[in-house]
Amino acid sequence: MGKYKAAPPVSEINVTPMVDVMLVMLIIFMVITPMLSKGVSVDLVKTRNPIAMQNADKEDAILVAVTRDGKVFLNTTQVKSAEELPPKVKDILTTRLDKTVYIKSDSRAKFQKVVDVIDNLRAVGVDNLGLITELIPIERRLAEPKR
Repeated sequence: MGKYKAAPPVSEINVTPMVDVMLVMLIIFMVITPMLSKGVSVDLVKTRNPIAMQNADKEDAILVAVTRDGKVFLNTTQVKSAEELPPKVKDILTTRLDKTVYIKSDSRAKFQKVVDVIDNLRAVGVDNLGLITELIPIERRLAEPKR
């Protein structure tokens, strides 16, 4: 009987398991990323000097969103009209120390709709309103003429 020789060692890297893990991670991130955004996504109004509002990013922050087509959302739930918003906000605010309500509006939403939302929130007794805006990119700020 002859001696069997062992196969030479494999000097190549097997990338198949790494690709499998990366594809699974990609799928997980693709599924989870839309869930991370708080509230309804709108194209925010752009401004030169926004004020940072870190409390708007908290889990328990009260966000009211006005979309381009005039729909009003309280956090992620759609409210049928701006008049239906005050009792819901009042119920939420009864147990809160911080009684700030943050409003984010689409830049193309009708201003009257935003004013209706603000008026209805003021009628309920909300004194602290935060209007969430976005900073104009520096390239656009440099291109715009000074007023």
